[in-house]
Amino acid sequence: MALLEASAAHKKKTVIGLALVAILSAIVLIVPDALGLSISLPLKLTSIVLLSVYVMLSFEIVHRTAIALAGATAAIMIIISTGLIQTGESFEFVTGAIDFNTIGLLLGMMIIVAIMAETGVFQYLAIKMSKASKGNMWKLLVMMSVFTAVTSMFIDNVTTVLLVVPITISIFRIFRLSPVPFILAQVLASNVGGTATLIGDPPNILIGSAANIDFNAFLLHMGPTIGISLVASLFMLKFLFRKDLAQKPQNLDELMAQDEKSLITDRGVMKKSIIVLAGVIALFVVHGSLHIEPSLIALGGAGVLLVATRAKPEKVFHDVDWATLIFFAGLFVIISGAEHAGMIDLLANTALGITGGEPPVTFFLIIWMSAIASAFVDNIPFAATMIPLIHVLNQNGSIASAFGSFAISPLWWALSLGVGLGGNGTLIGSSAGVVATGLSEKAGQAISFNHFMRVGFPFMIMTVAVGGVVLFVDMMLRIG
Repeated sequence: MALLEASAAHKKKTVIGLALVAILSAIVLIVPDALGLSISLPLKLTSIVLLSVYVMLSFEIVHRTAIALAGATAAIMIIISTGLIQTGESFEFVTGAIDFNTIGLLLGMMIIVAIMAETGVFQYLAIKMSKASKGNMWKLLVMMSVFTAVTSMFIDNVTTVLLVVPITISIFRIFRLSPVPFILAQVLASNVGGTATLIGDPPNILIGSAANIDFNAFLLHMGPTIGISLVASLFMLKFLFRKDLAQKPQNLDELMAQDEKSLITDRGVMKKSIIVLAGVIALFVVHGSLHIEPSLIALGGAGVLLVATRAKPEKVFHDVDWATLIFFAGLFVIISGAEHAGMIDLLANTALGITGGEPPVTFFLIIWMSAIASAFVDNIPFAATMIPLIHVLNQNGSIASAFGSFAISPLWWALSLGVGLGGNGTLIGSSAGVVATGLSEKAGQAISFNHFMRVGFPFMIMTVAVGGVVLFVDMMLRIG
């Protein structure tokens, strides 16, 4: 009976979702012409594909990996049939669209984490943190969120999520409670913390390279803003998860009596894993000066650990979340197709034309436009698109006059804040969100697009509002 009800509910969601896709498609095709707007056919069609992907993700009509692959195929067909690229260029387009640095980084870290997981180190950490909280869910949430945010400042947030989410899953298996609220809190905290430093979030690496910003300058300007935003975000999390925090964990007495050291099953492999992980992290910190991509560091570390531990590759590769990696690849192709058609450029140029060159208006518009867009469009390609526009804006007479006394234009910090915190708005807004939900799903705790958005979007609005005000006040104090 329950199976039949679930099937009927899924059919209903599918019908509603497809109807919404049809309505949005009609709006995209008809409304611009009715308003006299000149929008090309490729842009209309790629917009329909992107909107369809978001609707199907929202209604969970099919698995997100299947949606991404289907959407990528549609995007390729559109840009070929409309002449944006030639048929013979399709392979180059796909390989150019996929950010293999991100894919390689994820794959390498997934392999390292899979080997570490076999040693029992995650269970060990789970017991230690659980004992420290003494069953207080609010205390445990604060510990996990702050630990995740601080770690994300020095390790990219995707790697951080790969390390901390398995710990959370282990803790809540012991407590016999759903780990979903705490996994969501860690994703949100990782994106907040990662915004503080040059290496914490991939868009910051792009911004730092474009504006010649070093690690120390990034931390000096963004650190205080993100610190205040993090404190505010903890109270937001307490409000959003107030019902979950009121639950009492089971087996607490049994948990407190456990010897966490006995959970370490292979100390030799654990030590080797920690040494390799520490080396990988150290190389992440200095990778800019070495001119080595993070993906090569992660994959190199994975290779060294496979050899050093003599782990069975077939067992390790079985634990890799291939569905998430393929989802990323498909999403990169869809976004690149939209970029080729001019979607992101149109959005950015239209919004920037509203400011009229007023520095404060431009500053806040960059923050909010980047935040809202990054909630629905992967923040890496959006940041890459915005960078040349920031260069142009910094040459504007009134903006150059207002911000000329700064060694680094405040518009760079506005972009970093917007794309960093904006990624919390939806499940696909940041790489960390996609990876965390993939890990949660593998553990039998699926997180839907809607569930993530109900928590993430209000959280994003609050943190961007707080961070924007703090960043603006800091800018005004530096002028004074």
